[in-house]
Amino acid sequence: MCPGHTLKEIYILRREEFPRIPDLVVWPECHDDVVKIVDLATLHNVVVIPFGGGTSVSGALECPPEETRMIVSLDTSQMNKLLYVDKQNLTVRFEAGIIGQDLRNVLEKQGLCLGHEPDSYEFSSLGGWVATRASGMKKNIYGNIEDMLVHVRMVTPQGVIERNCNAPRISSGPDVHHLVLGSEGTLGVVTEATLKVRPQPECTRYGSVVLPDFESGVQFLREVAFQQLKPASIRLMDNEQFIFGQALKPEASSYFSAFVDGLKRFYITQLKGFDVYKMCVTTLLLEGSKEEVDRLEKRIYAIAAKYGEYLIPSDTYKEVTEMLSYYFSQWRCRGLAAGEENGKRGYMLTFVIAYIRDLGMDYGVVSESFETAVPWDRVLELCRNVKDRVHREVAIRKIRYPAFISCRVTQSYDAGACIYFYFAFNAKGMEQPVHVYEDIEAAARDEIIASGGNISHHHGVGKIRKRWLEQTVSQPGIGALRAVKSYLDPKNIFANGNLML
Repeated sequence: MCPGHTLKEIYILRREEFPRIPDLVVWPECHDDVVKIVDLATLHNVVVIPFGGGTSVSGALECPPEETRMIVSLDTSQMNKLLYVDKQNLTVRFEAGIIGQDLRNVLEKQGLCLGHEPDSYEFSSLGGWVATRASGMKKNIYGNIEDMLVHVRMVTPQGVIERNCNAPRISSGPDVHHLVLGSEGTLGVVTEATLKVRPQPECTRYGSVVLPDFESGVQFLREVAFQQLKPASIRLMDNEQFIFGQALKPEASSYFSAFVDGLKRFYITQLKGFDVYKMCVTTLLLEGSKEEVDRLEKRIYAIAAKYGEYLIPSDTYKEVTEMLSYYFSQWRCRGLAAGEENGKRGYMLTFVIAYIRDLGMDYGVVSESFETAVPWDRVLELCRNVKDRVHREVAIRKIRYPAFISCRVTQSYDAGACIYFYFAFNAKGMEQPVHVYEDIEAAARDEIIASGGNISHHHGVGKIRKRWLEQTVSQPGIGALRAVKSYLDPKNIFANGNLML
């Protein structure tokens, strides 16, 4: 059984070289089964590691190799039932082992939606979302998982943590839900969750905007956020990722399609003046009533048209630009609507990235992603600094071929944004490519922290990022977390070693 989905874990899985694996796997079928398992583990001093969908990219599911006690993997996959639907209060309760796409399908039959779509939702579980404080691609409308959570049950060695009712808000001191959210399997097992849901949106529409450069793109996203516009998803990919995405497009199916594509390229690059090696693309997903979507689309494209300052080129296709100069003399290279199909393709590309990473291993390419959140005024500087640091680290290690480093702004907030980096290099002939990658990512993470970013926007801490946790939450913060751990789990039954616990 694969612990998680980090580069290291997939690499080890292919070579069957795990230093430590679970001694036993158990499949509880309900909350009460979990209570019995945790009680038995506490009685016999057995380690329990909760397992949901196995999509962790923080090393959270790795078995500590130094652990001498018996390790049990508690697989929640059989706890996948819808417990109730309350259409009057628009809430639902699910068992925590249900996988994201199954949860979505169940709700669709009820005419409802949750709206939580992390990149991993095809395989990740509800319990995993709660335990890692997950964020989804549609968070602008529906919120992050903490915004959707009404009630949660978590089994600990000291008993079950839960509120006494499903009220939408409670003022009773620090929120016990926040002991569960982000706990990453260190305190107990999430067994059930009550969530806010909404009726299925009447209208779903994709869109895209081509912008002259990344700087203009960031300004565009910031203005959309400042004006409190709420597309379900708005994502900006930099030029490197834009070019990479174009390389993944299927070839034209006919001469006519190829001709049309050629006209589009001519229009964008020659008449509108976009530089292929600077331009970037924003993908959009709009949801709501048709009137709301129409109104939102109009306002977003009006904002896009404001950004960019490059004049139409006059040195290429000179005869064409001179002939049309009178008609286009007032045009500038500003944000340009690029169509629904491009928006949908860009949105779906997110789901493909993980498969490309694993496929790349067959060709000696080592790749992985990492993310952060940062205030708006530090977005551009952080992206530049991290890319520069990665290239410097690659040069220091004398990696033979140029590395690929790109970024995407994936979630927008009033006060900042999430930045998602993708990094790859050719590791042919390298003895320990995963260690090389980890060293470079650690250097990039240092640069992120120094540039005003945080430890993680939604991947969590696990084992990979725990070295930065104290400087993130302070020494007293770490002390408080350890005190909670000491009370709820005095025998360290949940000894997966995540966070600092």
